[in-house]
Amino acid sequence: MNGLAARMAEAVGTGNVVTDPAELLVYEADGLTHGRTRPGMVVLPATTEEVVRVVAAAREAKVPIVPRGAGTGLSGGARPVEGCVVVSLTRMRRILEVDLANGWIRVEPGVINLDVTRAVSGAGLYYAPDPSSQGVCSIGGNVAENSGGAHCLKYGFTTNHVLAARVVLSDGAVVDLGGPASDAPGYDLLAALVGSEGLVGIVTEVTLKLLRKPEVTRTFFATFPSTDEAGSAVSGIIAAGILPAAIEMMDRLAIEAAKAATGLDWPDVGAALLMDADGTRAEVEHVSARAIEIARAAGALEIRVPRDEAERALMWKGRKSAFAAVGRISPSYLVEDGVIPRSEIARVLREIERMAREVGLRVANVFHAGDGNLHPLVLYDARNPGEEERAARLGGEILRLCIRSGGSITGEHGVGAEKAQFMAEQFTADDLDTMARVRCAFDGLALMNPGKVFPTPRLCGEKPGPYSPHPAEVAGLAERW
Repeated sequence: MNGLAARMAEAVGTGNVVTDPAELLVYEADGLTHGRTRPGMVVLPATTEEVVRVVAAAREAKVPIVPRGAGTGLSGGARPVEGCVVVSLTRMRRILEVDLANGWIRVEPGVINLDVTRAVSGAGLYYAPDPSSQGVCSIGGNVAENSGGAHCLKYGFTTNHVLAARVVLSDGAVVDLGGPASDAPGYDLLAALVGSEGLVGIVTEVTLKLLRKPEVTRTFFATFPSTDEAGSAVSGIIAAGILPAAIEMMDRLAIEAAKAATGLDWPDVGAALLMDADGTRAEVEHVSARAIEIARAAGALEIRVPRDEAERALMWKGRKSAFAAVGRISPSYLVEDGVIPRSEIARVLREIERMAREVGLRVANVFHAGDGNLHPLVLYDARNPGEEERAARLGGEILRLCIRSGGSITGEHGVGAEKAQFMAEQFTADDLDTMARVRCAFDGLALMNPGKVFPTPRLCGEKPGPYSPHPAEVAGLAERW
């Protein structure tokens, strides 16, 4: 590794190569803190040209590369593999170009999500995808994970807002995908990039679509005896032809956690919904009134409408802080991410509660109810022997429940290292083979973020999984190892 570290120092400067074991601790995991691996080194390039030199050095040394953004991911996607080079893109945080007339902005991958909106808000524009971590997560990571957020029900995920990207492939080639026009000619290779979880290449520039701020936004907060009534309200609102900008659900435990963290005066109830409607004033007033009627008919106990923007922001703070707030009511917790049909929400939440009771654990639920994107938080105490293993097993059973219910093992957090074992339960061997062929078309040596997404053998002593990789991938891995 010493020789490679010297090569990397030549590429990015000595101060931007981290090899000290104590400093490497920070990079052993992403936001999913259980499961840690120390990388061989961390390299922090500042330009596309430096990324090219870093990739070339790693490729020549046959050392795997793990791209990393802000490290807020929740599926182990940025977790290092043994002996790898972590390429951290946090120094690449320039806003390169803004075209207000045509509604786009070109940024480097280290730019923070919320800073995109801040850069253009004075012109009445904003960037729509809004993960709960938008104040700290980076655009490069958002692209890798196809990140979502509360308002993606109406406006779509990251993939709907990426117009173009510059990418460094594992052979050192720099390619430009897409363009500032909304329908660039040729194959839609951006579709293979967004959500590829670092397996395709390293993004060094992204062109994002900007939207005009809506004329009016109306919010209401509704409480319910249980998740059954809240789920019925969600189904009723969507079935009535209403498309909210966001509609979020929290159960009793999630409400308890949010109250503990923020001091909100929310009541102790079985479930709550937080809904935004936006658009023209006449449309929003009509839609909000109709949604409130449906919520009351479904059994709402109380409806609160914020008096001003400050109160509205406080309501959303309660929702967006819910993940971190669970630490107030449990010493440890596991974050899961799955998708189910909206009509299945009440039944699936009852089933999750039953499964949790059987294993003696609690589950807090806070999620994007409008598109059925669940975020069950499995609460446990790692100090108690065997409890972490029980939590992991329960999390896996929840994902299997999502599959059986006609859903998916991830809605926005990605597959990463944590959910690769479930890919073969959702997809057939032919499906996985096709995905691997696409990956190998970009990275035939599987140099980029190996060991993620696909349930493949690692060719270094691990037992083979239920799926065999494409021969080109095996050849590449064998050569590297």
